[in-house]
Amino acid sequence: MNNITPSQKFFLYARKSTDVEDKQVRSIEDQIAELRAFAKQENLNVVEIFIEKQSAKIPGRPIFNDMLKRVEAGEANGILAWHADRLARNSVDGGRIIYLLDCGRIQSLKFPTLWFENTPQGKFMLNIVFGQSKYYIDSLAENTKRGLRQKVKRGEYPSLAPIGYINDKRIKSVVVDKKRAPIIQKAFELYAQNNSRLEDISTFLAQHDIFSSGGKRIKRDRISFILSNPFYVGLFRYAGEIHEGKHQPVVSKKIFDKVQEILKQRGRPHHKTKNEPQAFCGLLHCGTCGMGITGEYKVKRQKNGNEHYYTYYHCTRKNKTIKCKEPCIRQESLDQQISSLLQKFSLREDWAEGLTKKLENGKLETAQSSAAFVQENRNRIVDIQIKLQRLLDGYLEQDIDKEVYREEKAKLLSEKKSLEEKTNNLEQKRTGWIEPMREWIKEARNLPKIAREGNLSSKKVAAKEIFGSNLVLANREARISAPSGLDSSPKIQWAAVSAAHG
Repeated sequence: MNNITPSQKFFLYARKSTDVEDKQVRSIEDQIAELRAFAKQENLNVVEIFIEKQSAKIPGRPIFNDMLKRVEAGEANGILAWHADRLARNSVDGGRIIYLLDCGRIQSLKFPTLWFENTPQGKFMLNIVFGQSKYYIDSLAENTKRGLRQKVKRGEYPSLAPIGYINDKRIKSVVVDKKRAPIIQKAFELYAQNNSRLEDISTFLAQHDIFSSGGKRIKRDRISFILSNPFYVGLFRYAGEIHEGKHQPVVSKKIFDKVQEILKQRGRPHHKTKNEPQAFCGLLHCGTCGMGITGEYKVKRQKNGNEHYYTYYHCTRKNKTIKCKEPCIRQESLDQQISSLLQKFSLREDWAEGLTKKLENGKLETAQSSAAFVQENRNRIVDIQIKLQRLLDGYLEQDIDKEVYREEKAKLLSEKKSLEEKTNNLEQKRTGWIEPMREWIKEARNLPKIAREGNLSSKKVAAKEIFGSNLVLANREARISAPSGLDSSPKIQWAAVSAAHG
């Protein structure tokens, strides 16, 4: 028998969350359609409809709170909802509903799927329904966390894939994005050369149509996060801990470690100076005070209106303990001296051909020696796996603190990844030294051409490769000389060529 009085006014409330909790719940349109039919059948006076798309597992729903404020103001004295769990899935909102029933602000609650009567027994049963809804949410959250932990143990990344990977919904796994992964790999390689800033990497990604989710250029701090993300070498972070993933790495561990070293050394991003540096800036140091050599334009204006442009290189004179008096040098003169130095390290054509023929002779010997190294690495990997298991056992037995466990586990996994990469490289390409050797022969053979031509940038690159930071400028003369206590010799292969010329 219908006990609704004509003076009772109802607010219709429909809610659906995008969370897992509401996966099987009817859509808002279905709820409203059923509630309207129910209201017509029960002769309920619905004065307004409230629609909310938000989870009810925590307090703070704005539309729900506004509805209850209007109930307290007397605009309605009844609420119509599809089920009690549409109103509350937490103890605060559930308690608020029951309190409004106790003080008479809410006289009636109506649900097509649930019987309720505003009596002590009815409120007791409603309290149980609210408690069941909260229990369901709590259990769902715990089950979800348990499922995520199991995925992590299997090496499956339980979150959104980073740039260069995609979440394949068909197989519910993370796979390589064949279009973007090579670009991310190239970004790591560029930064590992230590010639690019974070802004340069952002520009490089933008040039290849890789932007933020908002369609803007990726900011510097996000670039730093990408370059320090171990996901790209087959590991991943979860809950403050490093785990070994099943996904395919797109960056070698060697390149990744080099990038981490550069990020750590730089600390702060390097900003461009207002004046664009000259070609040989950063190549030489002052022979007197050890400071860097910088370059600047000079313009000479004659009385007849003619203008002559020159580039000079001189000490930055930033040493506060030594008053440097080294003279400046014209770019043309410095260019000639560097060209002369490069010529001394060039490879003659007959030498280049002889070295190329010798490359093939070392293949067999290298393969035999690398086999022993591969086996040694495999043994070390087995040892690391044993240590990881012992570490886990100690943690589970509470003999090891959580922070110590995480730190030691990260170290062991990093070492294991490096060994696996070295082993794979040796097994798949035991003659991998041949191509770098061929490349070096090509560079050394090309030095005379570089020295003859006027491309100053090419000369700087070649000089950096050969001399590193061992070039100094003293008395307008560029020569090889490292600071005291350091090896002033170029790399072995270049030093050998120079000795052969001698």
